[in-house]
Amino acid sequence: MDKNKLIHCKKLIEEADSILIGAGSGLSTAAGLKYSGSRFTDNFLDFIEKYKLTDMYTSAFYPFDSEEERWAYFSRHIKLNRFDAKPGKVYLDLLEIVKNKNYFVITTNVDGQFEKSGFDKERIFATQGDYGLLQCQEPCHDKLYDNSEIVFKMVRDQKNCKIPSELIPYCPVCGKLLVPHLRKDSSFLENEEWVQNSKKYSDFINENREKRLLLLEFGIGFNTPGIIRIPFEKFVTSLPNSTLIRVNLDNVEPIINLPESCLLLKENISDFMEGLKLV
Repeated sequence: MDKNKLIHCKKLIEEADSILIGAGSGLSTAAGLKYSGSRFTDNFLDFIEKYKLTDMYTSAFYPFDSEEERWAYFSRHIKLNRFDAKPGKVYLDLLEIVKNKNYFVITTNVDGQFEKSGFDKERIFATQGDYGLLQCQEPCHDKLYDNSEIVFKMVRDQKNCKIPSELIPYCPVCGKLLVPHLRKDSSFLENEEWVQNSKKYSDFINENREKRLLLLEFGIGFNTPGIIRIPFEKFVTSLPNSTLIRVNLDNVEPIINLPESCLLLKENISDFMEGLKLV
């Protein structure tokens, strides 16, 4: 990648008073958490043969006939991507870049990579949920449940792409199903912690409106542009001392006209991280 652009990026990072990180699925893909290819076929061969599944993303929407089948798939998916996955190098590299800065993270990723990599949990807003948690399907109450123990049991005891019926999780309050804490519709539980983290995000923006605020955006496409991509573009057009560095393999073009100070880099995120170390 262009050395002069890397030098400019490094200068912006060093001179920033505060850094707001926005991260999408492309960052985790760069960390090795690929949802297709050999990582999918090596771990889901039986599901591929039985249901003709093609990748982990579309498989999450497959209309399984029973909860036993659905949880057989999801338990393996969650274990692989939330619990088995080690901290990705790009996340560790990013932490090294911002660890001595006043930073905050907003992410649509649900794999817990930021927290695993050592980012301060109090400075992370995971807007779309967490693979490691369950909520009531309704939801009838404001509580989330750690699912690590039940997920490991499901993976261990499943046969022929089904889990034993007694492992299906039910809400202890209303008796309805417990489901992964993932935003898929209006039933997503925005519990007290979610609301607090949303406020921390808003407060961070307001507290740094007049400062040199650098927005670092990684791996965000157009699945949910209204959460990070569009707000980040609006921030840099309304906050006079802010600027944006966007890094993605594609879709770097802005939706609105941005100041010339913004850098839109159509680059591999891993290469970008490595390049910053060398300049």
